Amino acid sequence: MSKKTTKKDKTVITVNDEEYVYEEMTDEQKELINHINDLTRKIGTSQFNLEQLNFGKNAFVNALSQSLESG
Repeated sequence: MSKKTTKKDKTVITVNDEEYVYEEMTDEQKELINHINDLTRKIGTSQFNLEQLNFGKNAFVNALSQSLESG
């Protein structure tokens, strides 16, 4: 799903290679789009958090390895 603004300040949403005007959608369709957008943001945030967690875990594993090697 992608989103762009037309010359007439209308928002065009592309779903399955079809273009739809957001302002002409039903309230239910707009709500579904809002859910999709929110979930997309949450997925991005979760991926970012996972990267941080993995980096932190690796740092602790490396610190432990160095500690064990130095005795």
